[in-house]
Amino acid sequence: MKPIAEIFSQGEEIVTGQITDTNATWLSDKLVELGFRVSRHTAVGDDLDDLIHLLTEIAERADCCICSGGLGPTIDDLTAEAVAKAFSLPLKMDNTALHQIQQYFASRQRVMVSSNQKQALLPEGSVRLDNQWGTAPGFSLLFRRCRFYFVPGVPYEMKQMFEHYIHQELLSHFRLNPEKRVIIRTIGAGESDIQQQLNNIQLPDFVSLGFRTTAEEIEVKLTFQTRLDEAQRQEIIKQVTTPLGELVYAVDEDKQRTTLVDVIEQKMHKKAWTLSVVETITQGMIAVKCSGRNWLQHAEYNAQTAKPLSPDNALQFAQSFIDTLSSQYSTDCCMVQFCLHSKHQQGSSIITVIKTPEGIFHQQKQLMGSLSQQQNRAAMAALNLLRLSI
Repeated sequence: MKPIAEIFSQGEEIVTGQITDTNATWLSDKLVELGFRVSRHTAVGDDLDDLIHLLTEIAERADCCICSGGLGPTIDDLTAEAVAKAFSLPLKMDNTALHQIQQYFASRQRVMVSSNQKQALLPEGSVRLDNQWGTAPGFSLLFRRCRFYFVPGVPYEMKQMFEHYIHQELLSHFRLNPEKRVIIRTIGAGESDIQQQLNNIQLPDFVSLGFRTTAEEIEVKLTFQTRLDEAQRQEIIKQVTTPLGELVYAVDEDKQRTTLVDVIEQKMHKKAWTLSVVETITQGMIAVKCSGRNWLQHAEYNAQTAKPLSPDNALQFAQSFIDTLSSQYSTDCCMVQFCLHSKHQQGSSIITVIKTPEGIFHQQKQLMGSLSQQQNRAAMAALNLLRLSI
C-alpha cells in the first residue's frame, strides 16, 4: 500500500489568486514519481488558527506532508509559530541557523535587521534543513503518524532543499514502490471517441487507464502498479494501441515527451525529404511549430489566398497552387491550407492538401472555438496529415 502524502501551501497571495501555486504541482510530480499517493493539495492564508487546525488534521491522516511558505521574517509568516502551537513544541533559537542567516547577509554586504532573527526560531525537537540558497532555514519533524517537512515558498529555494535533503530522507524513511507510467499520445479524435474504442479492453487489476486532454492531443495513460518484465508490459500496451490504430503517434514512458513534429522529423530524415508550406488561417503557426527543423525549407503566410474558397473548386485550386510552389522551391513535399466557404455561422472550414513523391493527400475539417484555438487546431491537423502522408 502506498504511503499517503499531502502538499500544504501557506500564504495569502495563494488563496487570493495573486500567484499560482506552482510549488504544489512540482512537489506532487516528485512525490508520485517516488511512489507516494498524493491525496490532497491544501492552501491556507495568513491565519494562525487555520494553520493550526490543518496541521493537526494532517498529522492524523497522512504519512508525509511537505509545507511550503510562511518561513519569512515578517508578521504574516506564521508557519513555525503554527507548528509550535499545534504540536506543543516551543520555539527555540537555533544558533547555527542564526549564524547562517547572518553570514548570508554579510556575504552580500547587507545589514541584517532584527526581524530576520525570527527565521532562526525553530520548534523544539525539529531537525534544521539548511538553506544555502536564501535566508529562511527549513525544518522537519515527526508528529503522530506524519513526517513533516517545512521549506520556504520561494520556488528555487524549495526545489533545491527538496533535491538536496528531502528526497534522500524520504527514500530512507519509507518503503516506496514507484509506479511505471506509459503515455500513449493520440491525435485526430476526441476523448469520448477514444474511450469508446477502448471500452472492450480488459486490463489486469494492477494496470489503470486514464485520459488527459490538452490543446494539441489526447493522452491515454497506463499506470502499472506492479513491476512486469518488458514482454508483458509491451503486450498490455499493444492491447490499447491496436484498437486506436493511426490515432497513435507516439508511446512515451515516464519523463519522455515525443511531439508530433518529432515523429515527422524521423520520417522526413529517413526519406531525406524536404517541405515547403503555404499558410492562411494559421498565419505562420505551422512554421513556428517546425522551427529549427532543416527539412522545412520554405514557409509563407499568403494573405491573398486567405479568402474562403468554394468546396467544389478548392482541391483543384490547391493542386495548381502546389504545382507552382513545387517548381519554385524544388522541395519534395508541399503543403497548402485554405479556408472554405462554410454553412456554419460559427467556426471555420479548412482544406489541407499535401503533395509528396508518393501521391496527393487532402483533408477537410471544421474548426470551432476562438481564433487562436482554431489556428492551433488547423496547424495540428495539417501536421497530422503530413505524418500520415509520408
